[in-house]
Amino acid sequence: MLIFGDTRCGAPTYRDSGSLSEYIRTYVFVRFSSPCSHREMYSPEPNSHNQNNLQEIKEIWAQWDDEIKLLFYCHYGDLPYLLDVKIDERLFRALVQYWNSAYSCFTFGKVDLVPTIEEYTALIRCPKIQVDRIYSKAANGLAFSKRLMNITGMSEQWVTARIKQKGGCRCIPWRNLRDLILAHPDTKKKVDVFALSIYGLLIFPKALGHIDEAVSNLFDRLSKRTTPVPAILAETFRSLNACRRAGEGRFIGCVQLLLSWFHSHFWKVKKFSYRVFSENYSLLKELVATLKRDDITEENWMTILQNLQEENIEWRAPWIVPDEILYRCGDFNWVPLLGIWGAVGYAPLLVLRQYRSRQFTPPTYGLAQCEFVFTGNNYKKRVREISNA
Repeated sequence: MLIFGDTRCGAPTYRDSGSLSEYIRTYVFVRFSSPCSHREMYSPEPNSHNQNNLQEIKEIWAQWDDEIKLLFYCHYGDLPYLLDVKIDERLFRALVQYWNSAYSCFTFGKVDLVPTIEEYTALIRCPKIQVDRIYSKAANGLAFSKRLMNITGMSEQWVTARIKQKGGCRCIPWRNLRDLILAHPDTKKKVDVFALSIYGLLIFPKALGHIDEAVSNLFDRLSKRTTPVPAILAETFRSLNACRRAGEGRFIGCVQLLLSWFHSHFWKVKKFSYRVFSENYSLLKELVATLKRDDITEENWMTILQNLQEENIEWRAPWIVPDEILYRCGDFNWVPLLGIWGAVGYAPLLVLRQYRSRQFTPPTYGLAQCEFVFTGNNYKKRVREISNA
């Protein structure tokens, strides 16, 4: 989680000393002559104390042999590579300034960009999921304790004794799952609990040091080959919306995945490699290994993003294998996304250039009003409408 506070942008004017394309693609420092006084900035102090400490889970992963790691990759994809993604908080804070809540996309000057279902699916690279199996919150699903029993293989007494109340939600502490991972005799259950921990600490980090009940609801569906990607995008977009509306607050989403996606669109590929079509190729692994500068100020990032041009962007990244795209659902002219705490929509047709297609202005009527949370009496009807679409 990252925290945003509200101040006014007082960035100086910089002198141009190079090309934007060179800076973005090779991470060479370049300055530009474009002030950002037109835009409010949220510039808090570094907030590592407001993020989950991932060191223990990284150490557990490092201790596992190749056989256990392969078992994880086969069932849950490339998520462990996100543990090694270094968060550039200055870049992330700058990115948030350009989030367009009305259209659920980043707007950098005349350039629109947004993570798509297809791109996040390619980044996670989980062979078990089916892209047409979408998660939706069950009206009468299993109780939290029953789900934890299924995932961990532990008794009801063990599970019930460890469920806690935190921030108005029921959770299970990471320390209990950590101890279970280290001692569990069943290797598959050990892997399952580790995966649940990644989802609760890294993908949906709502309660520090705890895994939220809603996370277990989604995780329980993964065994049925349900794709987690729309839910991940939904909570990312909803949290970006909340930060932009309030001008402050915690970002409850996977910063590591969002930054990996961002860098993938400015990744210069000098020579196309057919290994990206290999079933063993991992984009996340390669992105983590790619050196990036992390000493650029937030003001400089603001200036760089404001000056983005179409030619600076890898629109259809070579690692995206041509396939069908989801650009609308049922009567919606855009794609509604069901998360684990609420719903939102996005319009892939706004960023057709990311699919190497001809761009046009699509209909987006109702998009800005489609967000809602899973509370009250009326949300279940709206969830059913979206699920049916």
